Amino acid sequence: MPKMPQLSGKELIKILAQFGFGAIRQKGSHVILKKKTKDGEIGTVVPLHKVIAEGTLRGILKQAKIETDEFLSAI
Repeated sequence: MPKMPQLSGKELIKILAQFGFGAIRQKGSHVILKKKTKDGEIGTVVPLHKVIAEGTLRGILKQAKIETDEFLSAI
């Protein structure tokens, strides 16, 4: 399993925007992102932390249905 980079919440939102995700709303320090696909909508929540923990980042990618290799090649 490859080591994940340390990213802030804002940096992660910019990367997810490359995959077609857009910010829908924000509640406190959490931003809700959605992406429309032919199968429906995919949503994920990104905390606006200075550094997102590796497990949290993997969970966000799993919600967003983005493979780790695909994500690492995008950054």
